[in-house]
Amino acid sequence: MRGEPSALAAPSPNHGARRDGALPDMIVLHYTAMKDAVAARDWLCNPESQVSAHYLIGRDGTLWQMVDEDARAWHAGAGAWGACADVNSRSIGIELDNDGATPFAAPLMDRLEDLLRGIMRRWSIPSARVVAHSDIAPGRKIDPGRRFDWRRLALQDLSVWPEPATPGDAWVDLRRAGYRWAEGQEDAVLGAFRSRFRPDATALGGAPDRVDAALAAGLAAGFPCVD
Repeated sequence: MRGEPSALAAPSPNHGARRDGALPDMIVLHYTAMKDAVAARDWLCNPESQVSAHYLIGRDGTLWQMVDEDARAWHAGAGAWGACADVNSRSIGIELDNDGATPFAAPLMDRLEDLLRGIMRRWSIPSARVVAHSDIAPGRKIDPGRRFDWRRLALQDLSVWPEPATPGDAWVDLRRAGYRWAEGQEDAVLGAFRSRFRPDATALGGAPDRVDAALAAGLAAGFPCVD
């Protein structure tokens, strides 16, 4: 199985070939929202679930690989990022053992950092292409949620963190950064953005304020989505 040599093997039948010769050029982070990592592993390996991911990391740092990195795992659903409408074919999915309401365990985060370094090196994936499930499916998904430490990853060049820039049209800048949405989903998109970059915001929806606009401008200028 191509992937992380140190991972425990837990093969899932829920996968297929990447479409149209696609190769992974992004990584999507999820949380499990299940009782524990073993329950999540068993569900992701159950053919009845019709879902999977390439990797699962337990709270104690245990790492399982369920799908070969060359294959298309079923983790992103109908997600989109930039011009990519088949995220499953272009991504590697990582599930994290967390309920969304508590901090992510230190052993899990340490293991995730090592895993990201390996994946990004193997596939030449840039830090701007490490995204949240909520980024690619705003409104439909909220993971990995407010408690996930994106800034910690960004400090190691394992993801990104925008520097505020001169505010412009926040919606235009969010599209330049990669967010996609249909009319009427603006609240969900702003919620996904704030959950990741302003996790202490009192509200996730509403209209973009000046802080949102400055961060969106910085994200679009520093890390525009390129397909």
